[in-house]
Amino acid sequence: MQLTDAYDPQNIFARILRDEMPSIRVYEDEMTLAFMDIMPQTPGHVLVIPRAASTNFLTISPEDAAAVMSTAHKLAPAVQHAMQAPGFMVAQLNGSAAGQTVPHYHMHIIPRHEGLEMLGHGTQMADMDELAEIARRIRAALT
Repeated sequence: MQLTDAYDPQNIFARILRDEMPSIRVYEDEMTLAFMDIMPQTPGHVLVIPRAASTNFLTISPEDAAAVMSTAHKLAPAVQHAMQAPGFMVAQLNGSAAGQTVPHYHMHIIPRHEGLEMLGHGTQMADMDELAEIARRIRAALT
């Protein structure tokens, strides 16, 4: 994927937004959607995406970027609390050379624990029941 590639409306995140693919949703509003990463780098890994079509940081509108950041800012403490994590990482990758695997702008919220190594990006499928339970705990921490 090049940073100048046209948006592919058949990418997995676009299909999730249209409910054509399943997801375990954590939070949504009129501009963003947050859901569990099915190949988490650590337990509790959440993705935040804009509803608007954009491939990366260079193509997202400032308003949509602000909305994604606002949602990540709202979710990060809930993720941290739900996972009892002393820290968390927020990451946003642009282009395949940087590790971006889905050509739809997205932000990662990854809980971190001392001594717990992160899995490689997109390497191991999680148990869906476990993801659903983690999502429930994150949603509960939001209220």
